[in-house]
Amino acid sequence: MQYVNFGTGGVKVSRVALGLGFRGQPDANAGERAILTALDGGLNLIDCANVYGYMDDRANIGSSEQLLGKVLKGRRDDVVITSKVRSPIGPGPNDEGSSRYHIMREVERSLKRLQTDRIDVYLLHHIDETVSQEEQFRALDDLVRDGKIRYVGVCNHQAWEVANALHVQSQLSAQPLITVQNPYSLLNRTLEDEMFPFARASGVGIMAYSPLAVGLLSGAYTPETIPDDSLLWGSRRRGIFADVLRGRAADVLAKVREVADAHGATVAQIAQAWVLSHPEITVSISGADTADQVKENLGALEIELTAEQVSELDEVSRGLRMVLDGSDFEDDR
Repeated sequence: MQYVNFGTGGVKVSRVALGLGFRGQPDANAGERAILTALDGGLNLIDCANVYGYMDDRANIGSSEQLLGKVLKGRRDDVVITSKVRSPIGPGPNDEGSSRYHIMREVERSLKRLQTDRIDVYLLHHIDETVSQEEQFRALDDLVRDGKIRYVGVCNHQAWEVANALHVQSQLSAQPLITVQNPYSLLNRTLEDEMFPFARASGVGIMAYSPLAVGLLSGAYTPETIPDDSLLWGSRRRGIFADVLRGRAADVLAKVREVADAHGATVAQIAQAWVLSHPEITVSISGADTADQVKENLGALEIELTAEQVSELDEVSRGLRMVLDGSDFEDDR
């Protein structure tokens, strides 16, 4: 296992994190096995959020944190936990957002579910333009001072928004954020435009989520074969997948398969190895639902792509900006 500094923070983390979205997992026992398999494989970073739960169902909000708290009994100090706040967790007027009220309330709920006294990295899940950044980052810094969180991060921010956040934190004499979590894959290279140069200049770490482009690069799909029983999409999403897996996306998938064959690896492993080949990326988040998927994803760390293979993958995917973070495919509810 490879360990690196978490962005500008001194804490060491594995280059692959286990994400507990559990979008395709309805079974707590299987989820527990996935977490234990990750830990046994040397992974020490687990990415969670207050809204995560089995099958990405609002009825199961918080179940991922509850499961993680149960599994980590006796080994909490060996694991770096991230969690998030901002997304809606109910119908009330204060059940979402980044107000001081919501942040302070939700961190206590997350701590209780996780059965711990601190969250190692607490991230704002999305931008909240209805609340001043001064209020948001003062609240987070107070939590750092209280010892309830160790570090601060943000998700789904553009480079200029991260720079602005750091400026506000500096004005408040608050601990600066150490990482940003955004989507990055062979099908979505948007981060390279501004976030990569910003990360190189500032040292802020990048957590790449959706490195398999919401499953499109998992190896389970081809332009000709889109299973009806796909865990996340189901038969109603066949048309969307069929549209996406045409043209350049199909060319990318074909090249990834070619490289995978050369390494005796899987499509998913090559897609993640390509993400990890970029020095700007601190961590790739594996959204595995099962122990077998965890093992497969950890195998990406053992693959060394040649310079020629990286160049070929770069060329076939150059300029692609398919923003497939799951919101495009949510159930109508």
